[in-house]
This record gives sequence, structure tokens and C-alpha cells, in this order.
Amino acid sequence: MNSGIVIIHKEKGDTSQNVVSKLKRKLGIQKAGHIGTLDPLATGVLPILVGDATKLSKYLMEHDKTYIATIQLGQKTDTGDEEGKLIEEAEVNCLDEEMVRKCLLEMQGKQTQIPPLYSAIKVQGKKLYEYARAGEKIEIPPRNIEIYAIQLLQIRKPEKQVTFEVSCSKGTYIRVLCEDIAKRLGTIGYMKYLQRTAVEEFSIQQAVKLENVSGENIISAETICQKYSLIELDDRKLELFLNGVKLTTKGKDGVYRVYHQEKFIGIGVVQNALLKRDVIIRNFS
Repeated sequence: MNSGIVIIHKEKGDTSQNVVSKLKRKLGIQKAGHIGTLDPLATGVLPILVGDATKLSKYLMEHDKTYIATIQLGQKTDTGDEEGKLIEEAEVNCLDEEMVRKCLLEMQGKQTQIPPLYSAIKVQGKKLYEYARAGEKIEIPPRNIEIYAIQLLQIRKPEKQVTFEVSCSKGTYIRVLCEDIAKRLGTIGYMKYLQRTAVEEFSIQQAVKLENVSGENIISAETICQKYSLIELDDRKLELFLNGVKLTTKGKDGVYRVYHQEKFIGIGVVQNALLKRDVIIRNFS
């Protein structure tokens, strides 16, 4: 079984971890892990690393993401999405298209965001949703995020719904973004629908549903590391590299793909003109 990444099109209702477990059984593999959790109600792109490529997760977790989301205006839930309990209702006085576009445009840029209480972020050793379920109050530290682009896709006035597409940084909670947009529109709201359409270069066009996945859908570890420059090692340097010895190099500081006889070995990191082993993909036993 090759090491690499599988781009799954997650369906509504499944947890991200459950999808990983099902994929492991389907492909007969022992090691797999997703990069970037999707809530059960969300659909779309869920990249899953398999085999030795799971060691590459730290290089992929920082990826930017793109979503399509729908806000249900005039109502608020305790979780910020449609699975929560309705806790407030309010009037929706105006859904003028120009006003909505202007509001969305104002959401672009760097900003801070307070994660929702119903989330898996840990504060003082406990997940936030554990505090929520226990009825305990906790101060949630804000996070730095960035909205790169956001555009209106549709307004459904009778249903009081707004659908938009957003490209954003890691750590952005679309549930919170929906609530903030509703507030700017002079009302309240919650996230009715969410689909992730891209994680960095991995798009929904590449994604395959779990029931249709096979070994042929694995994108190789070498392919997903193409953005890094290449270093070729001879026999002697390869042996030293695999044993953890730092090698002198003329390369600039950064992350590199490492090769031996044109075969991909893994990832090395150069710092102060020294190449250090980081992730080994091939099996040299």
C-alpha cells in the first residue's frame, strides 16, 4: 500500500474520525489520519493521510480552506448551527442585495475570532464542549484569523437565508462567521449549511465518496510535497541521513524533498547550512 493522501468527499452526518476508521477498514491499512476536522453536519473535502504519509501532517495542517455556507437569519441556536437548540428569535428587516454584499466585503481581512463554546478546542486541559455540556463558564481566548475572500452566492428572502463562499485561514470557525455576518445585518443567525470545497490545492473535484474509494485514489506522498525544493543524496550521504547525522549543504534554510537515485526518500530540514532528517517515507529494511 502506497503512502499518500486520499481526498474524501465527506457526507453529512458522519464524524471525521469515523470516516478515517471506515477508510482504514476499506483499504486494509493500519495508519491513517485526517487533516482538518469537518463537523458531522458539514460535507465536502476531507483529506486523509495514509501510511507513512501520516508523518507529514504537520506540513499540511496550516492549509487555507474554502467553504460554501448558508446562514439562517432571524434565529439563534446554542451551538451556532442547525443541530443546536433554538434559544432566540428576531426580526429580519431587510435583505437588500447591495447591503448584503457590502456586509460580506467588510468581513474580509485579518481579525480575531472567539471560537464557539461547542468546539473541541482545549482550554485548561478540557475541550470547550465539555465545559458547555457541564454548564460551566470559561473564558475563551480569541484567535487570529484571516478572511481572504468572501462573496455572495444567493439570497432567499422568503426563507431568510443567505449563501456565500469564503476562503479563509486555518482556525476560522464558519459558525462564528455566520453569527457575525447576521449581527452586521442587524439581526441574529446560525449556520444552516456548510460544504468545504477546498483545502489548499485539494478541491472537491478531486474528492471521492467513501463507498467508491480504492487504492487508486491515493495521491502519493511525493506528489503532495512537490512545493518543496529537491536535494539528491549519494549512497554515503543517504546512510548518514537515515542515521540522523546532519549533513552540510549549500541550500537555504527551509524544508526539502530528499531523493536517492531519483527515488523519493522523505523530508529534510535545512538550518544554518545543515540538512537534518525529519520524515522518512520509504522503507529501507
